[in-house]
Parts: sequence; structure tokens; C-alpha cells
Amino acid sequence: MSFNIEFTGEFVAFFSLAVCAIVGAVMALNFTKVVHMALSLAFTFIALAGLFVVLEAEFVAFVQVLLYVGAITILMIFGIMMTKHQGEGQEPSRPLLETLGAIGCLALLGILIFAIRDANFPADSAPLPLDTTREIGKLLFTQMAVPFELVSVLLTVAFIGAVALAKREEDPQ
Repeated sequence: MSFNIEFTGEFVAFFSLAVCAIVGAVMALNFTKVVHMALSLAFTFIALAGLFVVLEAEFVAFVQVLLYVGAITILMIFGIMMTKHQGEGQEPSRPLLETLGAIGCLALLGILIFAIRDANFPADSAPLPLDTTREIGKLLFTQMAVPFELVSVLLTVAFIGAVALAKREEDPQ
């Protein structure tokens, strides 16, 4: 089976954004300073939002930027700035584990390439609506209104619990 790849602008944009997302994720794993990790994670989130735009999922891209890049990354940076950090020692290097991890990643890449190459993807059965954002809004505020509100209550409770835990750890009683 051979791959017929057309090098269009869409392909180049998708490939470059995918590489940016992977590089940002690897940088987030390899940095030692937490602020640098949060910034590289924001870079990954922005690249993922670009991927959603290329895949014509504009609403998901907007939510990605609004929630993850805006809220989650800023919340992480505020959490880093508000907590006390003593000089934590750096973990010793483990070359055997790093080598095994690299071999496992390469094996997973090979399995994924083999699986995707031999997969038969079905054709689209129904065309997508032209205004997907409107359709998502209609679903959220009609059929999915109760689960939407339950998720907002759950997130509020989780935030209050995180603040309560942070305050409890701060008090030396």
C-alpha cells in the first residue's frame, strides 16, 4: 500500500502545527522549572487550537484557547506563584529508564503507523451542518442543559475544595 500525499497548504499547516504541539509537550516534560513547563503547555494548547481550526472545528478551537490557554494556564501560573517552593533537589538521571521509555515510544509509534496504514475508514454518511457553533449551542441549551449545569457546579466545587486544601496546608497548626 502506498501513500499518496498532496502537499497542499492545509497539509503543511496541519503538519507544522502537529510538530509544534509535539515539541511543546516534550518541552513541558523536560523542563525543570514549573513556570517554563506551564508556558510550554500553553504553547501546546495554542498549537492544538490551530489544529482544530485546520480540521474545521472552529468552536472547539475557540473553547481550547478560551479555557485551556486562558484559564487553565493562568490558573497554573497563579498557583505556582502563590505556593512556597523550597529548593527541591533534582532527580538523578536514570539512563536505563530513559532508554526503555524511548524504546516504548518508538514501539508505540510503529504500532500506530501499522494500525493506521491498514485501517479502512468509512465514508461520511451525512454532511456536517454549515454553522456547527449554532448547532452546538442549540444542543447545549436544549437537550444538554442539565449536564452542562452539573459540570459547572462540579467545577465550582472542585475549585472551592482546592482553595480549602491550599489554605489548610498554609496554616501551621
